Amino acid sequence: MNRTGKARTALVIGGGIAGPVAAMALRRAGIEAAVYEAYDSTADGAGGGMTIAPNGQNALDAIGAGDLLRAIGTPVTAMGLRSWTGKHLARFAPPSRLPSLQFVWRADLYRAIYDEAERRSVPIHHGTRLTGTTDLDSGVTAHFADGTQASADVLIGADGIRSTVRSLIDPAAPQPHYAGLVCFGARMHRSGLPSTDGVMYMCFGKRAFFGYQVFDDSSAVWFVNLPHVRPMTVAEAQAIGAEEWKRTLRTAFADDRTPALDMISRTDPRRLLITGPMENMPKVPTWTRGRMTVIGDAAHAASSSSGQGASIAIESAVELARCLRDLPYDQAFSTYEQLRRPRVERIIRLGARTNSKKSAGPVGRVLRDLVMPAATKLINPERMAWQFDHRIDWTAKAAPLT
Repeated sequence: MNRTGKARTALVIGGGIAGPVAAMALRRAGIEAAVYEAYDSTADGAGGGMTIAPNGQNALDAIGAGDLLRAIGTPVTAMGLRSWTGKHLARFAPPSRLPSLQFVWRADLYRAIYDEAERRSVPIHHGTRLTGTTDLDSGVTAHFADGTQASADVLIGADGIRSTVRSLIDPAAPQPHYAGLVCFGARMHRSGLPSTDGVMYMCFGKRAFFGYQVFDDSSAVWFVNLPHVRPMTVAEAQAIGAEEWKRTLRTAFADDRTPALDMISRTDPRRLLITGPMENMPKVPTWTRGRMTVIGDAAHAASSSSGQGASIAIESAVELARCLRDLPYDQAFSTYEQLRRPRVERIIRLGARTNSKKSAGPVGRVLRDLVMPAATKLINPERMAWQFDHRIDWTAKAAPLT
């Protein structure tokens, strides 16, 4: 390990999506990196669907991994907004000069990234739950629950919204914020509905929010954000059971003139995904201490309403690797945070505003449905391009910001 200067080795805590991407980027930067995952086995088959925005695709392209996403993704050409009455409210899409969003099942993306990391000789150690660290001038050592330990020049926390690394960096770090919504979804192999021709529809229901897309082969995805005052854990939500939740969801959408009721009713309870509370992180004041830093949801967890959670996690993984390639670790951490914090916190705020529309009361719902069509006609798509048209120039040398 180096006492000063650039990092040559790194420990990445967390084997989801951001962790292996970070390790691949670090190895591309000439830094030996290994991933340490708390769970004993891989997460094959877990999770629902997500979209990877053009900016997330660009970040993967920066490390030569964009094709693995395009091989498994389905283009989302636009987002269509509808009211509970079926009324068209708005339609959004990234500027035409940018690639379409890609819809992907999380399990497929996880497996593709995992396989690519292995192909690039990234070690991934399972059953290594982090319990503490020793951070010295000469390097940092991670201590795991099984009694083993590992040491490197730097340690990167990619361990999610309830990050252990974040709490070790700052014991007073804030906890995740409950957005007042519980989330569900399903994958339908035969929906019986016509293709939506690349459009993912977002329906502001009378009592809950419903999103769906039907693909060309009649398979489909749907998801629900159900207002729920009392916070509950994933385990608590799952304990209620799929049959009971299906009854609740059918009641929530009984009055809506959208495909929600039909798609939910026809979903096999065994295929219902109960993903639990929608959460985001309030501003995390401290990303770095000594030789440790955080990326992804550990640093900037945007709610799923932003549509950017995975994309900005991938961005941060790649940007951090570029900074560590070119700068001593302390300057690299500082530069990485200065580059990333304003952007990710702006996206988090945007997602929070979207959440408030999903849980609008009767009066707010009427006002939203009246105002939104007129307001969106005044929006120039280029004004929203800042989210999507973000590129990391891997070939550019990172330099401290003044």
